[in-house]
Amino acid sequence: MEHEPALILLVEDNPDHAELVIRNLAEHHIANRVIHLMDGQIALDYLLRRGEYADHARSPLPKLILLDLRLPRVDGLEVLRILKASELLRQISVVVLTTSDAEPDISQAYRRYTNSYLVKPLGYDEFRHMIADLCNYWLALNKAPAIEKSIPNG
Repeated sequence: MEHEPALILLVEDNPDHAELVIRNLAEHHIANRVIHLMDGQIALDYLLRRGEYADHARSPLPKLILLDLRLPRVDGLEVLRILKASELLRQISVVVLTTSDAEPDISQAYRRYTNSYLVKPLGYDEFRHMIADLCNYWLALNKAPAIEKSIPNG
């Protein structure tokens, strides 16, 4: 299936996990660009267009956010809370992609309006299939608003 070019924001502090996600996205020709950020504070700065990310042209909003929970500085649940509190950013699909299958984490993520919660499988083949399936759904099948067009001027 041919996919529309998409920007994915990957918020993951484990470089090995990030490399697996990026490699699998490339293997399946899913995204034309992946921005990998390693902590929650930087992710918020990027999404809220603060500091070095203030230029909208250089920091486009993603079509999909893959968000780990256990992040330095600001954890994934707090990132999720802030994103979903923003009228603009809440339109972006957020998939929590984590190693935690703890019920409190799952419940808190959904209380903060995650769009999906996935536990990273241990096996490489299972991980590869999960990435292909989740991106096929969120980037090819799911219809979402054009976020950049709804950004107010200024």
